[in-house]
Amino acid sequence: METILLIEDNDAIRENTAEILELTGYTVHTAENGKIGVEKALANQPDLVICDIMMPVLDGYGVLHIFNKNPQLSGIPFIFLSAKIERTDFRKGMELGADDYLTKPFDESELLTAIEGRLNRFRNVGGAALRASHPKPDYNLGQDGLNQFLDDARRVGSLQSLSAERKLHAVRKKQYVYLEGDEPSRLYFLQSGKVKTVRTNADGKQLITGLYNPGDFFGYFALLENSDYGDSAVTLEDAELVYIPKDDFQRLLLASPAVSGQFVKLLAGRVGEREAQLLGMAYNSLRRRVADTLLRLHGQPPDGLIQLSRDDLANLIGTATESLIRTLSEFKQDGLVEMTSGGGIRVLQPEKLRRANW
Repeated sequence: METILLIEDNDAIRENTAEILELTGYTVHTAENGKIGVEKALANQPDLVICDIMMPVLDGYGVLHIFNKNPQLSGIPFIFLSAKIERTDFRKGMELGADDYLTKPFDESELLTAIEGRLNRFRNVGGAALRASHPKPDYNLGQDGLNQFLDDARRVGSLQSLSAERKLHAVRKKQYVYLEGDEPSRLYFLQSGKVKTVRTNADGKQLITGLYNPGDFFGYFALLENSDYGDSAVTLEDAELVYIPKDDFQRLLLASPAVSGQFVKLLAGRVGEREAQLLGMAYNSLRRRVADTLLRLHGQPPDGLIQLSRDDLANLIGTATESLIRTLSEFKQDGLVEMTSGGGIRVLQPEKLRRANW
């Protein structure tokens, strides 16, 4: 008989929900706030957690954060409850690794369906085995973290071919990895080098939709949507890629909520970047857009040197190359940036650039 931990500060909702779950056949432990809930989970590990978000002492986000960081609790299916239906609340919960999200008021069938669905996935991969080999909440993919991720993912999903596909594939500078409109066949991991994704309009003008550095996955939008590629991927310098077959990736997502959570985080982050990019192009001045883009790129390379061609940088910002060069020259005259002989750009005064009101 599976045990469910219900963390809810509203007495009526907690008691009614617990009664429904007990009548269904579950063993139910309850807690009136997040702190007590964590203590009960540590004392008696549940098979699934249902947790309200807005609570005193420790809210639901804090509870899930502790679960993710604690080896005893990491990997337990986690369902959020909330009276809010704002998109930001949903996305924050998914980014933290929640398995599902129910809005109050919910009906009995909706609750039980969500619970059974999560427990079924958990059973399919073996509950105890999943906890023991559950992928960590975060992987340092730039420092051999790919092997850790694939090892954990292979154990969770029993996908032997993941380890067999770790061969590095060398791709020369300015080569296409895939083309807009192609049918996706694999997930890509960038071991070394740099990759950009671009969209081209009918006039041949390009907009850079993403920049990827060592340690990044890419090409997952189309796999998750089960659609053709909406952009093209091109290497900016000589690169080494690891290929993960499409079928293995999709089976792994179905088998493991934890691995799914990893890619929800990636997807949410990239969607957020694109939204900010489009809003900036629509409403910000050119100087503000150039400044924001330089600040975003400034922290990525260890030495702070931005190595992008002027054409690529202009395509990332959504402006003409001549306009970009003119703006960079103004920033240089103001002492905000420096430009190296090799064409690199280094931000000298990030705070001044950030605070400037253009």
